Amino acid sequence: QVQLEESGGGLVQAGGSLRLSCATSGIRFSLNAVAWYRQAPGKQRELVAGITSGGSMNYADSVKGRFTISRENVKNMVYLQMNSLKLEDTAVYYCKAERRSGSIIYAYWGQGTQVTVSS
Repeated sequence: QVQLEESGGGLVQAGGSLRLSCATSGIRFSLNAVAWYRQAPGKQRELVAGITSGGSMNYADSVKGRFTISRENVKNMVYLQMNSLKLEDTAVYYCKAERRSGSIIYAYWGQGTQVTVSS
């Protein structure tokens, strides 16, 4: 059974930091690309940051220079270090793992963790 469980969300003041963690099980983690998405109220879910199985990273323009994604294959974990948080970073943050096998895409999501940035 595949499970992705996010943790580390909470309430933080603008300018502060949080570190999100995503624990995965039931997948060959090292073969998966993993990513963080977020969804604010009334908005579509958007990609925040991703890291491939080979370690290549990409970020949304809105978080470049403030957020850092990392993975720890030995522990089947992915992290999102969020610094200089802004009010507009408030959202539910989701972890996603994805692997392609030929034309088939296997994608798995966590349940999300709330991040609230206050002024």
